[in-house]
Amino acid sequence: MEQAEAPRVQPVRGGNVFEETMEHLLRLLRLGVFPPGAKLPAERELAESLRVSRTTLREALGELQEAGYVSVRRGRYGGTYVSESPPAPGSRPGQVLDAAEVEDLLTLRRIVEPAAAALAAARDLDEGERSLLAAAARECADAGLQQYRPFDARLHLALAELSGSPSLAAVVADARDRVNGMLDRIPLLGPNLAHSTRQHEAIVEAVLAGRPEVARQAMLDHLQGTDSLLRGFLA
Repeated sequence: MEQAEAPRVQPVRGGNVFEETMEHLLRLLRLGVFPPGAKLPAERELAESLRVSRTTLREALGELQEAGYVSVRRGRYGGTYVSESPPAPGSRPGQVLDAAEVEDLLTLRRIVEPAAAALAAARDLDEGERSLLAAAARECADAGLQQYRPFDARLHLALAELSGSPSLAAVVADARDRVNGMLDRIPLLGPNLAHSTRQHEAIVEAVLAGRPEVARQAMLDHLQGTDSLLRGFLA
């Protein structure tokens, strides 16, 4: 009998390595490349296939274990195994979301939030505005795991308000409200929040330095990380 070819694992690409690793692993599980009960490849092999460090892979697998997607067995037949009954996509509060619905909202965010950051950076912000932005970033960075998302939303809304366009700020606020509903359906991941904090610092620094294109790109990079997680867990 001809031996089945080993499933192909595509490498991670881009600047949001942890988030994209999570997206890739969740997609492999969702597509049945590694079906329920299957043993994942050895850590070194899987990290090489994804082209990520073993540290990043361990962080991602640890979060997947915490969320109930995989389990670790010890002993002679030890290793990382796909859970027999993994959580359904979007099985935190609410119904499963359609992939098109997720993509529609992510597309809107990728248009309006980088534009708002660029406009904020192009304005001559007064001391009060600069202090407000710095304070919002500081409070978000200092927030604990469970309190992070409200402060994260506050920072994004502050950036939108500093764009100088009330209409744009209103669109960002609406999109953010809908994104929060999606984020509430997925686990809070420590490595992602630490990465988001560094990205927030880059965005705020570019805005305060008056560098619109840098602010635009920094915001886009930041949103792409969130996009990866939402696609992985919900789509």
